Formats: sequence, C-alpha cells, structure tokens
Amino acid sequence: MIEITDRITIDLIRKNNLVNKEVTLKGWVWNVRSSGKIKFVILRDGTGFIQLVIEKNNVDEGIFEMIEKLTQESVIEVKGVVVENSRLKFDKNKPNFNVAFIGYEIIVKDLKVLYKTQDYPITPKEHGIDFLLDNRHLWIRSSKQFAILRIRNTVKNSIREFLNKEGFIEFDSPILTPSACEGTTTLFEIDYFGDKMYLSQSGQLYVEAGALAFNKVYCFGPTFRAEKSKTRRHLMEFWMVEPEMAFATLEDIIYLAQNMISYIVSKVLEDNLYELLILERDISKLENIKPPFYRITYKEAVELLNSKGINFEFGQDFGAPEETVISESFDKPIIITNYPKSIKPFYMKLDDSKEFVLNMDILAPEGYGEIVGGSQREDDYETLLKRMQEENIPLKDYQWYLDLRKYGTVKHAGFGLGIERTVAWICKLDHVRQAIPFPRMLYRYYP
Repeated sequence: MIEITDRITIDLIRKNNLVNKEVTLKGWVWNVRSSGKIKFVILRDGTGFIQLVIEKNNVDEGIFEMIEKLTQESVIEVKGVVVENSRLKFDKNKPNFNVAFIGYEIIVKDLKVLYKTQDYPITPKEHGIDFLLDNRHLWIRSSKQFAILRIRNTVKNSIREFLNKEGFIEFDSPILTPSACEGTTTLFEIDYFGDKMYLSQSGQLYVEAGALAFNKVYCFGPTFRAEKSKTRRHLMEFWMVEPEMAFATLEDIIYLAQNMISYIVSKVLEDNLYELLILERDISKLENIKPPFYRITYKEAVELLNSKGINFEFGQDFGAPEETVISESFDKPIIITNYPKSIKPFYMKLDDSKEFVLNMDILAPEGYGEIVGGSQREDDYETLLKRMQEENIPLKDYQWYLDLRKYGTVKHAGFGLGIERTVAWICKLDHVRQAIPFPRMLYRYYP
C-alpha cells in the first residue's frame, strides 16, 4: 500500500494508479521549454522521466520566473498533482517515442531548487564517442544509457531468478587464479608476492568442483581477457554467468540455455517495455525468442558460409564476421554444436569419432554473434590427462582439477553466458561498451 504522503518515484507513478493524487518528487532537470504562460520541465529521478507542467496562474510568480533559469542537471524538489494525459500514452507501436511518454504528467504547485548546476558538459547537441566515454560518469544519466543499464539490471536479476528456480546455488569462483582456462595468450598477469597470478578468464574450472559437491551451481561475476581486439563485441573486463551441472550431458545444457535465454527476454519484455521504447527497439524481434532454437553442427555452419560466398576453411574457428553472417540467417538464436577438437580447449569431451567435441555455441540473431559457449566436460581421468599432455599443459598447476576425475567423477556439463553481449543484442546496440557502466577496452580505462 503506497502512502501518498511518502515521496513517490516516477517508477511508482508509472506502475500505480496515482491520478489526482498529490505527490512530491526529487530529481534532476533533463530539459526545459516554454509555451507562453505554461512552462514544461522534463524531470528524471533515476527511475524514469516525467513531464512537469508549470502554469503561471497556479504557482507563485517567483517560481514561474525561476523556471527560466533552471539549468540542465540542476536538482529540484517539486510538489504537484498527477494527471493523465492521453497524448503521453505509449504503446509498442508508437513511433518517435519521447522519454516523458508514460501516460501521466504533474501539474506543479510548488518547486524548490536544491542545487543549481553550471556548465554541464553533455548538452543536447551531438558529441563524439571519445568525449562521451571520457565523461562516462555523466553519460550514464542520459535517456538511452538509463534504459540500457536498467535492462542490464533485469537481465542479471532474471538469470538469478531462473537458476534459483532450477535448483542451482551460487558458487563464487576466485578472481585471482594460478592458471589459465581459455588459453595463455589472453591472460592479465599479476605479481602475487613474488609469484605469478592471473585475473580470471572464467570461473568454469572452479564451478566444476562446485558441481561435484553441490550438483547444480553457478558463478556470476567479472572475467578478464587481454585480447588486443577493438571489435564491437570485445571488452577487456566483462561479466559472465556460468552454470555447471553434475550428471549432465551436452543435451541437458542446450535445454537449460535455451530456456534461460527465453526467460531473460520474457522478463525484459515484461519489466522494461518503457526502456525498450526509449531505445526504439523492435519488440516483435524479441517476442519471437522462444525455444526450440535453431540447431546446426559446425560442419553445417561451414557449408552455410560457403553457400553465401564466404570462402571459409574447415577447421578454423568462427570470428565475428562469420558469426554475423550465420546469425543474420536466422530469426531466433542458433545453436552450433560439435566443433573440431583442434580449436577447442582440452577440457571438452570428445565425441565417438575423437575428432570433434561435445560442445555448443549459441549465436544471437540479427547479426549479434556468440552469447553462449559451453560443453560437456571430459570426465575420464586418463583421457583428460592425455589431452593435457598433448597440449603441453603444466600438470602441476592443474593437479586439483585432475583430482575431480579421480574422486567421484561423473558426467557433467556447463556453459557461460556473456552479460554485455546479451544486453547489446536485446537493446540492439552497435557496441558492447554501452552495455556496462564503465567499459574497459583496449587503451581505454578512464574513468
């Protein structure tokens, strides 16, 4: 039960029937415009945007004059009455969406300036991306960044909701590790009191240990890759969720991943329609994300590329250009299975041919490429040991990992889903740098 005497947020106004109720809002001035004896202020309070209507005859003369001097990002407290405005109603088919379109506005009775901002650097004019990234601490206040990061919050919450309902427990993996998970060429090295340590590329090896203790686990946190890449899909630091299941096969994690992705998208559609409209996202594309997803093998993916005029050599891994071509060919996520063992890590279980592995990647549609990678893990001690020896992996660093195959080994499988790539696809962004509050990219780490 909402007490109207309490300070209300714009989000609560959107979600509750507060028409003709007097409310108090505190927030920041986003825009000001005039129309004769009426002035309009767009206010943001961190939960949304709303239009304030200040009529000359409804407020003290000093307040009306003060509106003219309001500056962008000044802090105000406003008291007024919530009214419906049919012109501000929104729906998923409305073109030219305005951030104040929530179906309501506030007729102002009183207004106080709590802080007057001077010379705010990010103005309504166009700014270059380097300038915006240098001012990322302020850029996150803009309407589109607001929408993206609210959707990111829903994505993260929905993942935890889904996995918790499926019986998983969160199992924290370390950020500092003594060994590599995804190859030694992309490690950030740390001096650890004279010893070499690395920022984690993945929590996978540790959640395998967790799965053999708790059956269903997942880790969720930042991971690091020192990839000298400047593509729209790469960050040096990104967030990943990694579920792992004991007594599970490749088919089990394919089933789990499809359902989790579908659940994420459904929650965004349910909770973030307002934000999707700010981003002018085509909602119908997301409404189509329901299992089963399309599924092909690596061999079939290579054939698809060649049929589209891409001269792709069998046995190579797909890069961003190939993933784009493949994912643009489907209107839902596409699952690619059974890659050659030569291009995949040692821990992936071999199929019967011993030439391919029991793995899967899931590519998001609309050209967004890989958002999930996973596999059934090699559970046999001798087979795993042989593969590690073939790849000259230092066994002393992985003795604990080999122990998992000596003491109570079972079939197990898992996958990782990248948060930023998933958010970029859902929001239809042109670069993952907007999908995280403070991106870390090649040669960019400020602020």
